[in-house]
Amino acid sequence: MDLLTSIKAFAKDLHPRLVEWRRHLHAHPELSFEEFNTSEFICAILDEYGITYTPRVAKTGIIVLIKGKNPDSKCIALRGDMDALPIEEKNQLDYASTKPGVMHACGHDFHTTNILGAAIILEKFKHAFEGTVKVIFQPSEEKIPSGAPAMIAAGVLENPKVDAIIGYHVSPELSTGSFGFRAGQLMASADEIYLTVNGKGGHAAFPDQLIDPVLTTAQLLLNLQQVVSRRKSPFEPAVLSFGKLEAKGATNIIPNEVQVAGTLRAMNEDFRFKAHEWIKQICEETAAANGASCEVNIVVGYPFVKNDEDLTQRMINEAETFGSEIAIHEIPARMGAEDFAYYSQEVPACFIRVGTGNSEKGTTHGLHTNQFNVDDDALLHSSALMAWMAINA
Repeated sequence: MDLLTSIKAFAKDLHPRLVEWRRHLHAHPELSFEEFNTSEFICAILDEYGITYTPRVAKTGIIVLIKGKNPDSKCIALRGDMDALPIEEKNQLDYASTKPGVMHACGHDFHTTNILGAAIILEKFKHAFEGTVKVIFQPSEEKIPSGAPAMIAAGVLENPKVDAIIGYHVSPELSTGSFGFRAGQLMASADEIYLTVNGKGGHAAFPDQLIDPVLTTAQLLLNLQQVVSRRKSPFEPAVLSFGKLEAKGATNIIPNEVQVAGTLRAMNEDFRFKAHEWIKQICEETAAANGASCEVNIVVGYPFVKNDEDLTQRMINEAETFGSEIAIHEIPARMGAEDFAYYSQEVPACFIRVGTGNSEKGTTHGLHTNQFNVDDDALLHSSALMAWMAINA
């Protein structure tokens, strides 16, 4: 029996346990940098399978080294994230979240289980492949400052030095058994924009005696759209959106200030940081023209995700040779963000999408929604494919 056939047969036998572990994690979600029980759960399973590891990296992270033949010849990393979101689950499941207001609404329970399965497969067949595979269980993907830069600062890409890294994310848009690839730019950078527009409040019946921060904010939000509509190349995607506005006045009360929060997404780092300056300039000038002022706070978040062209093509080739059990798709770039980007800025990277959508099972709800869930059948091939790609990267 050849190696790939052996891996797939072992993964099939492992699948019921993967489902059990994924559902346990789904029922016991933990927020960013609070994944203590999740980390202990992973370590207990690694102990069960005799896999050595380094715990408590960047607080709750775990690093596993699987050494094959000639372990110094190369080091390929696999990364999965562990944290959940502050969302109240609405699914009626026997493994629904047991924690009020916390839910695995982004599939990180799947990611953790998937990479755990890959580690077990790689340990089983370590006599049959060259090099070392570094398996990274990462905390806090969802919250800025996030876990990837913390793990990098802790040395996860060194000792041994990582030559390439593979990551993945579930996708309800892709059907179970499908895998999505794209070389080059894949996901956008993400910065948080916070504005405080200061004026002079008072009775709404006497606007001539006031400096209206609400009207100023309305003008400011319209003016800011020129950052993406007039100041960027039409060939470079970017988004500037504001989703929160608080003006604590009333029908007859103009408040003293207005709070605004939004996000800047970009695929070009040069434009991204120029846009920061333009946002500040437009806010200050628009506010001044109305006699108001504007405080601008830009929290620099994730860079954009870039997939190495050569590595990604090789991984597509390996996925195509995996077998007819899976389907391979080219996926479009998207303006969502992912802190895997930090790794992709340091070493050659390939970030893929794992299809978990199944309309009959109700697993087509969007990410970050209170009815999100995954099709556990997706675990049947995904752990095996991740292990196979790590072996052949």
